[in-house]
Parts: sequence; C-alpha cells; structure tokens
Amino acid sequence: MMQDAILATPKQFEYIPEVMQQSSMGTYSSYIVLGMGGSHLAADILSEVHEKLDLRIHSDYGLPYVPAHKKESTLIIASSYSGNTEEVLEGATLALKEGLPVAVVAVGGKLLEIAQEHHLPYVQLPDTGIQPRSALGFSLRGLLALMGERALLEESAQLRNMQPAVLEEKGKEIAENWKDKTPIIYASAKHKSIAYNWKIKMNETGKIPAFYNVLPEMNHNEMNGFDVKEKSKALAEKFTILIIKDKNDHPKVLKRMEVVEKLYADRGLSVMTMTLTGENELEKIFTSLTIADWVAVHIAALYDHEAEQVPMIEEFKKLIA
Repeated sequence: MMQDAILATPKQFEYIPEVMQQSSMGTYSSYIVLGMGGSHLAADILSEVHEKLDLRIHSDYGLPYVPAHKKESTLIIASSYSGNTEEVLEGATLALKEGLPVAVVAVGGKLLEIAQEHHLPYVQLPDTGIQPRSALGFSLRGLLALMGERALLEESAQLRNMQPAVLEEKGKEIAENWKDKTPIIYASAKHKSIAYNWKIKMNETGKIPAFYNVLPEMNHNEMNGFDVKEKSKALAEKFTILIIKDKNDHPKVLKRMEVVEKLYADRGLSVMTMTLTGENELEKIFTSLTIADWVAVHIAALYDHEAEQVPMIEEFKKLIA
C-alpha cells in the first residue's frame, strides 16, 4: 500500500549503503547519472542540495558527450531501481565500450549482473517491494555513498526523525481543493526538482494529468496563456496552481511569485501558495515531497484509482518490447 510506504519513509534514512567492489573505484571530479523515471529523482535532489557538485543527469538512450580530457575523471553512474531499464542498460553498455569508469545503483536485475561481471563498483539497494518514486531515501543515500559524500550522508540520516503521519491532513486538504482540476506546480529554478517531483507523484500515484514550471522562466511565456478572455476562460478554469516558495529564494523571484499569484487570482483562477519548512535543504525537500505523496494518495482515492501501481506504463513497456 502506498500509505504504508509513505509512513515508512523515515526508515529509509536508517539504511547504511555499502559500496561493493570498491577497490575498482578511482577518484572523480564529475559525475553523470543515467536514470529514467523514479531512478533519477534522487540525483535531481542531490544537484539541488549540492550546487557545487559537477553532476549531470542523462534521461535518454545513449550517452552524453564526455570530453577526452575528462574521461578518466568522470564517473558514469547507471541508476535503475529495477536494474532492467533499457535506456540505462544501453548507456552503461556504451560507457563500458568507450572505456569510461562506470558504477551502478540498483536493487537487482541485468544492471547488477553487469556490475558483478565487469567488477564495477555498485550499491545494491534494499528490495522492499516499493515503487521507485517511493524509494528516494534509499536512492539518495546510495548515490551519496558512491560519491563519497560523507557529510551529506550524515545530514540525510537525520531525516529518520521525520513524522509523515502529521502531514497527511495537509495533503488531504490540498487534494480536496484540487478535485476536478489539473494541477500546475510552480517553484523557483533552484527548486525545480521539488516541482517536478510533485508533478510525477500526481501522474503516477494520483493518475491525473499534472504539469510544472519554474520562475522566472514561466514569466516570459507560460503565464500569458492564463490571460483569460471570455472565449478562452473555460480552458484556464480547468487548472489549479500551486506556487512553492522558499524564504531563501532570490528576492526578485519571491516578488515575481507574489505578482503571479495576484494576476492569476484577479482573473478568477484557482491558486494557492506553500512555503517550504525545515532546518536544512534536505528537510525542506522531503517534507514537501511527503505532503505531495499524501496529496497524490488522496487524489487517487477521490477518483477511485489504485495509488501504487502504474498499469499504463506497464502496458507501454509490453508494447515496445
């Protein structure tokens, strides 16, 4: 049950990841994470929390370009929760052919077999049966271990004290406000990973359309689509807007958020704001995403959807096999 996975989230931060075949690890100054869907979400969060880390995320077939002078100092991390994601498997195979350093994060599957066969460093995540989007704590700590980020490993361990149950009522309230609407989540560019995670939780758990964008970019294009006139008003009324704020966002971005909220409200659109809370960036992120989990679970209940499984994605995989 998705509810059980949410309530068990703090236990993920008790997990102590072990890097296997560590003797084959070199010293790296940059990283490329190959990952699709829920398997790159932890890397998204890490790039937000650790702004100085040279980290790229590749969510596609193939490999991104690695300059010749950086090939030895760039670690390719193949991240696939199941270990069977075809885009990641292709990328890992190509990286090995090119002689690039490769490491693996997975529960099992073909990717783990490749790691063991080629004596690659890897972290085997716990197999608890939860969906990849619900395993962010495991995935984040696995990445941190591979990268040797001990300080963030210790900091993330403090999230074992989270209390997801106290956030459920807030999530339920938002879900009820969003009934019969399509949500759009806005955040600062700095917090893109939060807005994106909210969106996919609504898609995969809630089984509803949802979208996201970031400020200030959306001020230069998307917002104009909500300058409703009588003939187009019905299109905009289908949406509900959530603006996620952080007191540490750029002051001009915070001002832009206030103005967007006013402009949308003046046009009769559904809009609400939420301010991130927490002692540090990781606590802010995971508190917000736990609320998002609860919103998505209650959205699914409102529409009589099963929250955990992703049948359309599974159907799609069968059709492209």
